[in-house]
Amino acid sequence: MTFYFYDLETSGINPRTARIMQFAGQRTDDRLQPIGEPDNIYIRLTEDVVPEPDAIMVTGITPQHTRSEGISEADFIQYFNEHIATAGTIMTGFNNVRFDDEFMRYINWRNFSDPYEWSWLEDRSRWDLLDMSRMMRALRPEGVQWPDTPEGIPTNKLELLASANNITHDSAHDALSDVKATIGLARLIRDKQPKLFNYLLGLREKKRVEAFVQNEQMFVYTSGRYAGEFQKTTIVCGLAKHPKKQATLVYDLRFDPTPFLKMNVDELVDAWRWRAKDDPYTGLRLPIKSLQYNRCPALAPISVIASDGAIQERIALSAETARRYYKILISAKDFSKNVVAATKIIDQERTDSFAASTRPDEQLYDKFVPDADRSTMRMITAATSEEITKITPIFKDDRLTGLWPLYKARNFPKSLTEEEVQHWEAYRSDVMLSGQPSHYEVYFNRLAELSKQASLTEQQKYILEELQLWGQSIVPVSEVA
Repeated sequence: MTFYFYDLETSGINPRTARIMQFAGQRTDDRLQPIGEPDNIYIRLTEDVVPEPDAIMVTGITPQHTRSEGISEADFIQYFNEHIATAGTIMTGFNNVRFDDEFMRYINWRNFSDPYEWSWLEDRSRWDLLDMSRMMRALRPEGVQWPDTPEGIPTNKLELLASANNITHDSAHDALSDVKATIGLARLIRDKQPKLFNYLLGLREKKRVEAFVQNEQMFVYTSGRYAGEFQKTTIVCGLAKHPKKQATLVYDLRFDPTPFLKMNVDELVDAWRWRAKDDPYTGLRLPIKSLQYNRCPALAPISVIASDGAIQERIALSAETARRYYKILISAKDFSKNVVAATKIIDQERTDSFAASTRPDEQLYDKFVPDADRSTMRMITAATSEEITKITPIFKDDRLTGLWPLYKARNFPKSLTEEEVQHWEAYRSDVMLSGQPSHYEVYFNRLAELSKQASLTEQQKYILEELQLWGQSIVPVSEVA
């Protein structure tokens, strides 16, 4: 087993439409000592991508820099699968499960590589240090300096943790710098709390998570969904299996369940929808969330805090209160059944609100790729630039058929026929000019807003100028006409 710590800088926050601009990583052994040299790779932005100006202002990586210093997505994926996602690798990061890993799935998908195998096949796995650091702060804070926001709220931002603990972090929002800081934090946690480190490392396996949840009546759960003033930690109990996901619906025992127990399904749905800003509804939000087995959750037995008053004070919840609320819950006759029914309604609402895309590179989660297409995918990824022009793949999955001309245009533009060039230009027009206002208009409007800021540095002015030039260089042919 080796760890591979990695981080990304991207053109935006939506993995369906944004792109990886910088990938950095470092392999270590099980003692967290480096193996070989780090990777620091820029990936060329293609002419169909309208980056989010705010994201570029944060990272400082311009599209032009990726064009001059970067490699194609296809070349990156080949390198990634041959040299990084090797057997026995634990892909590790800081908030990677909810952010970076999603971008890695989509870049594999766009380039005819399996979106999932890199994280599980051949004894590979993934792990996330963010919730581990949160749980350490809540349960075993000794040995680490823990920062707060200016408002006094506990925070676990990587750059603040690094600064507070003298961990080298040369530049926040530079992928390689973030990787080095993440390794430094991992060493600190392992050195100060080795039992916690190894315990949560074991819970990266979803079968262990599922067994834990099923065997524990009540347990400690640390998650970004919980409030910072409570150290992102609470005591929960499992209510029922999620009707669609590999997950369990858990109830937050910080809250008295009595007001919810007599609610019917529709009332539970309303309580689930509620937000503090909503008006005129004045109830409480249903304190239930999905605990997904494959997201490396930070869980611990309630025995860890049962007799520890200091922990209970830090998370502002006593084990006695949790037990009292748990007894009320298990005495309710139909509550779990009603919650499952409410979950189905809420999930369907979310599915309906999630705009289905007609663009194949955004359709990763529509369905699984049929086995019959996998050999064709492997043939494509193994083809040279000369061989690409001779391939005419036939797929059962119409998404892959739609991906093929986009893959060629992005990675092998010189291989395009005149008809394929026209298809590519039509696709770029659709991407940039769709919407009211269009993505293209939103882009330039935001650049104009940012340019009016009085406190811009020379570097920021330069970035805005480069973004202006990028937008002009990728203007669709139909817009020019």
